[in-house]
Amino acid sequence: MVRRIPRGRVATYGQIAILAGVPGRARQVGYALHALRGATAVPWQRVVNASGSISLPAMRGGITQQMLLRKEGVEFTTDRVSLARYQWRPRS
Repeated sequence: MVRRIPRGRVATYGQIAILAGVPGRARQVGYALHALRGATAVPWQRVVNASGSISLPAMRGGITQQMLLRKEGVEFTTDRVSLARYQWRPRS
């Protein structure tokens, strides 16, 4: 599901869990993304928490995630992404 998120859009952990058919398993989505290898084709940076914030601490990849999203045109306001503006809404 994460690979389907278009460039310049974000999804929440909970949203990915629902789309993957495991509602209520947002933490498992986070664990799965955390387990990815460094050279992955999965756009992990496009997944944020329910408030639009980056869940990773700065020292553990949070700065990298924000930088990658900014390169895609995603803007931040006080360390948050506007979900109203940038959240991916897949077609049914």
